[in-house]
Amino acid sequence: MNGHGRSGGRPTLEEVAVRAGVGRGTVSRVINGSAKVSDRTREVVEAAVAELGYVPNRAARALAANRTDAIALVIPEPEARFFSEPYFSDVVRGVGATLAETDVQLVLTLAGSDRERRRLAQYLSGHRVDGVLLASVHAGDPLPELLTELGIPGVISGRRSAAETLPSVDSDNLAGAAGAVRHLLDRGRRTIATITGPLDVYGAQCRLDGYRQALTAAGHPVDELLIAVGDFTEDAGRRAMRELLERRPALDAVFAASDVMAAGALRELRAAGRRVPGDVALVGFDDSVVARHMDPPLTSVRQPIEEMGRTMARVLLERIAGLRDGAVEEPGERAVILPTELVVREST
Repeated sequence: MNGHGRSGGRPTLEEVAVRAGVGRGTVSRVINGSAKVSDRTREVVEAAVAELGYVPNRAARALAANRTDAIALVIPEPEARFFSEPYFSDVVRGVGATLAETDVQLVLTLAGSDRERRRLAQYLSGHRVDGVLLASVHAGDPLPELLTELGIPGVISGRRSAAETLPSVDSDNLAGAAGAVRHLLDRGRRTIATITGPLDVYGAQCRLDGYRQALTAAGHPVDELLIAVGDFTEDAGRRAMRELLERRPALDAVFAASDVMAAGALRELRAAGRRVPGDVALVGFDDSVVARHMDPPLTSVRQPIEEMGRTMARVLLERIAGLRDGAVEEPGERAVILPTELVVREST
């Protein structure tokens, strides 16, 4: 006799309930992992599930629970920057590592133009994802506020300010930059320039603050002509280095706020006939694959980017699960700051 009682058809939730001698709602709670079920009841239901070979219909479950089992990783940058910066691929790798242990799908979205942002806003308004991870957000970006308005849980990588309202995961940008400058001072360098990231990015501001603080703490006045603003691209590194050499030809060290900008600075120093590290010592930030493959290999501040991605995904999943369980306040950590580490190589 067929155990399903339906001539070989797929067993239903109701049939599991009959076999277990419990109500349909109890079976549903067991299948969805609710804690509001006794151990004895759970055992009986799980035995009935195993006997009948019941397989939950995930699409129907998601619809009934008002969930999609998907989260979006939104990168509000142009496609060219996404593919040229190792930072983003490391974030994706970290997020993917956390989600690999779950049934949650990852939706990767680039939103570097106004048109892409409008399309993203429309997509999010349809509640097609359970939560959103935001990476590389500039000050004044409306996306975080959109998430709040729509009631979609979000976690941000790189705070917009010290008063960030969304849960965030960041590296210790200020301490990392200060450590890089102290290292240059310890190497006997005295005319230390910096190439900053875009200053509407809070992390770039923090790296500039770390540069200023380290010089001040060592009793060196901050020379504003040794500060050039970049945008995390290689071209910006070249342009900024050219400006700095024109303003302060005697500079003997440069702290670039990203490895990619440091690569641009190195090319410009070479073009100007400056030896690295003989004439000018050079430090980057990220400790990406770029740093290891430069000639000479680049001293760089390592930020644990993959771990940041893993942590972002974990914090978001905790928030989503907590809100489903009816938490009054959004659960999970509000601000996680991960330590950096200076990796010393031949460029200093």
